[in-house]
Amino acid sequence: MRYFIKSFICFCAVLVSLVTHAQDDPMSKSIRDRFNLYAGTALQEKMYVHLDRPFYLVGETIWFKAYNMDGARHRFLDLSKVAYLEVLDKDNNAVIQTKFSLAAGKGNGSVSIPTAVVSGNYKVRCYTNWMKNFSPDYFFETNISVINPFIKFDPDPDAERELSYDVQFFPEGGYLVKNVESKVAFRAVGADGKGIAFRGVVVNQQQDTVASFRPSRFGIGSFNWKPENTDTYQAIVTDDKGRQFKYPLPQVMEQGYVMQVTDTDQDKVKITVIRGGLEGGSIYLLAHTRQLNPIAERLEFTGNKAEVVLNKSKLGEGVSHLTILNDRQKPICERLYFKRPAKQLNLEARVGKPEFVTREKVTLNVAGLEKSNLSVSVFLTDSISTSEHADINSYMYLTSDLKGQVENPAYYFGEVTAQKNIELDNVMISHGWRRFKWTDVFGSGVPKYQFIPEYDGHFVHAKVLNAADNTPAAGIETFLGPLDFPAAIYGSITNKEGEATFELKNFRGTKEITVQTNLMKDSTYKFEILSPFAKDFSEQTLPSFQFDKTKDHDLLTRSMNMQIGNSYAPRVFAAKKAALTDSLTFFGLPDEKYFLDDYTRFPTMEEVLREYVRGVMVRRRNKSFHFRMIDKLIPNTFYRTDPLVILDGIPIFNIDKFMEVDPLKIKKIELMSSRYLLGLIQFTGIVSFSTYKNDMAGFELDPKVLVTPYDGVQAEREFYAPKYDSQTSSASRMPDFRNLLYWAPNITTDENGKAQIQFFTSDQTGNYQIVVQGITDNGVAGSSTASFSIGKRTL
Repeated sequence: MRYFIKSFICFCAVLVSLVTHAQDDPMSKSIRDRFNLYAGTALQEKMYVHLDRPFYLVGETIWFKAYNMDGARHRFLDLSKVAYLEVLDKDNNAVIQTKFSLAAGKGNGSVSIPTAVVSGNYKVRCYTNWMKNFSPDYFFETNISVINPFIKFDPDPDAERELSYDVQFFPEGGYLVKNVESKVAFRAVGADGKGIAFRGVVVNQQQDTVASFRPSRFGIGSFNWKPENTDTYQAIVTDDKGRQFKYPLPQVMEQGYVMQVTDTDQDKVKITVIRGGLEGGSIYLLAHTRQLNPIAERLEFTGNKAEVVLNKSKLGEGVSHLTILNDRQKPICERLYFKRPAKQLNLEARVGKPEFVTREKVTLNVAGLEKSNLSVSVFLTDSISTSEHADINSYMYLTSDLKGQVENPAYYFGEVTAQKNIELDNVMISHGWRRFKWTDVFGSGVPKYQFIPEYDGHFVHAKVLNAADNTPAAGIETFLGPLDFPAAIYGSITNKEGEATFELKNFRGTKEITVQTNLMKDSTYKFEILSPFAKDFSEQTLPSFQFDKTKDHDLLTRSMNMQIGNSYAPRVFAAKKAALTDSLTFFGLPDEKYFLDDYTRFPTMEEVLREYVRGVMVRRRNKSFHFRMIDKLIPNTFYRTDPLVILDGIPIFNIDKFMEVDPLKIKKIELMSSRYLLGLIQFTGIVSFSTYKNDMAGFELDPKVLVTPYDGVQAEREFYAPKYDSQTSSASRMPDFRNLLYWAPNITTDENGKAQIQFFTSDQTGNYQIVVQGITDNGVAGSSTASFSIGKRTL
């Protein structure tokens, strides 16, 4: 017994020593530290957008709610204040582009579908300026269908196209190695983007069958295979109609590594690395969940196999990334692993009864387990609808961290079974993941990012070019002034590429902007306004467009309803004007202010300034006018250079021309009598002139000034939903054929997770669907659907 105790103590001491050695391994520590350093700079923004419905006609409006989250922790992220939404066709041409505001990680807006859009499937994507630093594969994307009933369209434009399937094979860990058994996942989809049913075999160069396989669901499955040589292998796929297609398998390597990941029990996962044709060298495991809590361990080979068992508690919920690195910190195998979330936001949406009549009040009760922020949509479920509604929970934990499209991702979050876990693991192998490049992680320095977060407002980028040869003009003071009230002006100095950046705050709607240099110094430049929208696109393709010809009558009905709705929609449906909370100009409270109607009117601007504007001295030098302002910090001292002169927020550098303005058109003059920094540009004071209508009162700008309309973030728009509880309501006399009964982008439940919503049905009968989606402050997401029908009101 004593011998057993001594042996056990020695065994424990050796075990502790081994654990301590693993923890203190310098290479493992270096990998973990370098990864943490990278993750600390590469903050992830994860965007989810709830669209009001998946199918539209031209002339209808797309309403949307955006949830901007910390991609690692799934908490609302108050970083970017502007987001970009685009609708792209199959060639990635933008048919709609808009910008909208974000506040505390939430934002909403709407876009109308132009009548020139042709019928087809389109991709809606959304992102922030910061997200443009990373792959567009991780922008939010979802598909919608749009039909233009006013332009003849082909209901099946791909019918004549040669039949083909997209079939791909993915060895677990990334590689096939001679004489090493591997799990090979596969994915096969048709032109509609959905998985196909088929049977398949793998054949060698002698056409001998070496493996066979079938998908389990959505065209996805896996099989085990041990290639005996490095010959070229092919897969022969036979679809459910007996048609055969051939596809190449990945190249078999003469030597390399194969990775295997298996669940040993409910709490542990085993990672095995097998080498073929190689000897010596250490390898290392790096595991992390969305760049959080990295685990770095050294693996030792016993023979040709190295193993490590991880406790699942060390991994976060959702998709984890498992990478095997060699001793030169180069990845040799990679694999995804999914850990199911412990809970989701169990929302329940209920209406009082399954059937309603036209223009009847509906009370919707939403219940969850805790306080959450929700968006709610109630729409007609047309028989012609083609796309599925996205789901926030499966997006946050699954599809947002995968490349490629996942068919029906909500399926994997239903009832958990052993078969479903196998299917989900096949999804992990068959969808690549990487939000970064390993050269950025293990490079010589911290990565540099081209795009910075729009934390205070929208960035406008302009390019300044030499007019003579179109070369970039570097180091030039450039000014942007929007024709807006209250006055605002922005300054920037161009970089070596000739680009100037202006951060516009509270710039909403479409307004004219001016871009210019100081024309008294620089008058040989021209300007280009650069698009703020991303120029890169994801690899995801749109499914083929199809329309059932038998639904012509349904399409006609919906088209008529859309036109009636647009014709009779009350004016409250139009964009709401932003409330004016602050009428101060950009430089704040002025040192002096003069309302000219309070004084004797003089016929010339020179007399006005000389007679009663005390803070400005008008001087003539070399036959030109100059302003000099008193330095309020040093009494009786004048600055020696001209101040910044602005008219309704637009910089005016030609003082002689400004002095010709009729002073009767000027409403007020404001002075700021100290040095002012506009970005990196310094001015010795500001003299601001305002006209009565803030429209420059006919003052002609120099032709060298660029004047162009520019779209800021969209103004808030109100969703119109009539109320029929008052018989005197004028709305009761208007036709009401709304297909979208209700849209609420910002519903907050109480502390018990409950909310009550009321709306009225329209004159359009049929079946309607309720979609509720949302997330808690702790990052727990969920959704719920319900349905009801509307019948005709009886007399």
